[in-house]
Amino acid sequence: MSLKNRIRIGSAIDKKLYEEIKMLSEKTRIPMSKLLDEAIEDLIKKYKKL
Repeated sequence: MSLKNRIRIGSAIDKKLYEEIKMLSEKTRIPMSKLLDEAIEDLIKKYKKL
């Protein structure tokens, strides 16, 4: 699989958060990677104001 515009990362997250994002991904049919991209973008916007 080519990750032309993406990079693999390894991280550990809270089990409850993982289950919630997994269920959201299944419910919306949006891949977890896209949901994580959106969450990270929101965090960057939030902290850019500092």
